[in-house]
Amino acid sequence: MADFPGLVFRELDGKLLARCQPVSGRAPLDNEALRAALRQAGFDGWFLHEGALATLVGRCNGGAAEFEMPVGERRDGSFTLEIPKDAARASVTLTPAQGGKLILAEEILAALAQAGVRFGVDEEAIRQACAANVPARLQAATGQPALHGEDAKFELLIDLARTRTPKVNEQGLIDFRELGDIPMVEAGVPLMRRVPASPGTDGRDVLEHILKATPGSDQPYDATLEGAAVSATDPNLLLSTVKGQPVALGNGVSVEQVYTVTSVSLASGNINFDGTVKVEGDILSGMKVKASGDIIVMGTVEGGELDAGGMVQISSGIIAHAKVRAATSVSARFVENSQIRAGTIIAIEDMVMQSDLQALNQILVGLKSPQRGRLVGGSARAMMLISTPLLGAANSTVTEIHVGVNPELEARLHTLEEQVAKLSAEQDNLKKVVTHLVQQGGKPDLLARAKASWQQLTKNWAQALKEKDEVEKQLALIEGARIELTLGVAGAVDLFIGKQTRHLRSTFDAGAFSLDEGGRIVFTEPGGKPIVQT
Repeated sequence: MADFPGLVFRELDGKLLARCQPVSGRAPLDNEALRAALRQAGFDGWFLHEGALATLVGRCNGGAAEFEMPVGERRDGSFTLEIPKDAARASVTLTPAQGGKLILAEEILAALAQAGVRFGVDEEAIRQACAANVPARLQAATGQPALHGEDAKFELLIDLARTRTPKVNEQGLIDFRELGDIPMVEAGVPLMRRVPASPGTDGRDVLEHILKATPGSDQPYDATLEGAAVSATDPNLLLSTVKGQPVALGNGVSVEQVYTVTSVSLASGNINFDGTVKVEGDILSGMKVKASGDIIVMGTVEGGELDAGGMVQISSGIIAHAKVRAATSVSARFVENSQIRAGTIIAIEDMVMQSDLQALNQILVGLKSPQRGRLVGGSARAMMLISTPLLGAANSTVTEIHVGVNPELEARLHTLEEQVAKLSAEQDNLKKVVTHLVQQGGKPDLLARAKASWQQLTKNWAQALKEKDEVEKQLALIEGARIELTLGVAGAVDLFIGKQTRHLRSTFDAGAFSLDEGGRIVFTEPGGKPIVQT
């Protein structure tokens, strides 16, 4: 649009003045016409007072006399510099020029230098922002963070189907697939490679201060690895020194020697072996087998006693009042009239009849017999899960089922609670002693000993508190304990979930027993809603 008749602009000492003269027959002035006139006069880039512009429109349209008034001003561009305490970056906020002096990149660079910013300056970004002359906030300088070193890593070079320290998922369950078969290696086989810790790379902040990197923890192989040794030519390579069964144990792999016997009877005698025992046949009544590693039985355990520092794996059954204990898992085809204790899982392919089972994590029955598997009579106890196709039988005695209990953890928590309380009291007493010695002055040796004892007590208290928290977290998982049935309940069952008890004397279809949010025992059919059991 052309100049608005009777409206002119001029500059006076950095101020923008507008003069309006009456013009006969002129169209009314509106905001669009005013902006066009400012643009035509070359003042649209100035700082304009919006209130003054509105007044100008009103007076220009309503007055008969000539007048002049200020409506804007020149404003130079400006910027502010911000450096956080950690000096990890330097930021610049730009306020563009409005009719005034543009911001020069050299001004920003000089301000950065004056503030001590000497590292990571992005000169190109600064120049582009200045040339754009628009409101902006840019990162004018960026530090280089320290790259902390990585801890030593231990990479398995063999396929271990299982481990002595199985992992627990968020639901508190151990993956049964970790139990696997028994792997074997010959002497001289590479078992594990150690990747040494890296030192890390120092960084720098924008003030060019060095940011020290923390080196990784350079842990060695475990000192007591049986049947394995570090290579003479490669200090990071672990080799087997004997033929046997490899077992992952912390930072390393042990190779347990395997003692193989045809069967365990009066002819062979009892067995007590430091390693893994493999029985190719049966273990007969009255015989005992003890191993620091695993016990593998290809036949049946007929009334014998087994005690393993690892797992027990039985290809056939456990019968005739046999007793089996394993620090980790126990697996078998079937169990009848026997007792089993497992540190993690009891896994039975077919059925369990009139037996006493106890596992700290879970009991799984009918793994390979989904239609025939059942748990009948006797008792079964597990912390998180008992799973079976069918529970109980119409012509059987009462089957007793417990989940959501872990006496060992509960006892440990009680011990830790007492320990934390005791250490806290001792800590308070020593604190008073230290405060008294500081106030009295003198006896620096006594004060130093008191402070050292106080610090050690504080450390012990913190460690006990941390362990107590971990135990409480594990016990909290008990709320998710459940009994899963893929076929149902077919006989008398006494059900114990946590501290709740129900005596089941009717049949149930497939589903699961658990606790609801109110702590009540509920039964939930597949796809159905929980039904409270009264």
